[in-house]
Amino acid sequence: MAANPGFSTPDINIDPNALYIEEVFTDRKIGTIRRLTPVNGDGKPDAGKAVVYMGETQVLTPAGALPIGFEIPAATLGEAAGKFGQLAKEAIERTVKELQELRRQAASSIVIPQGGLPPAGGGAGGGGRGRIQMP
Repeated sequence: MAANPGFSTPDINIDPNALYIEEVFTDRKIGTIRRLTPVNGDGKPDAGKAVVYMGETQVLTPAGALPIGFEIPAATLGEAAGKFGQLAKEAIERTVKELQELRRQAASSIVIPQGGLPPAGGGAGGGGRGRIQMP
């Protein structure tokens, strides 16, 4: 197999100083909370680093389920569960705004004909006016 000269392989090494053990908790209705506990290279808990809680839920869209992930600042699983609803709502609202902005940008993009604009003062179509097509 020939090498592709325009392709570089990304760094795919795992950092042994940034390892976590992952536990997943769910109510089987709304979403999941992932507790990421830092560990050292031997797999033993690393008390020098904080436990991280991540919330995950999904929103149904016409294109299918859209996963929503967010960090939950909390010291315990119970505290993370208590904050889940409000943080999920904020993450969903943020995602909806981002999607609306992407839709607005796509709708306002200018499409130039494949041949480019005709030269000023004449050209195919005459009149010296370029034609810009809107999608």
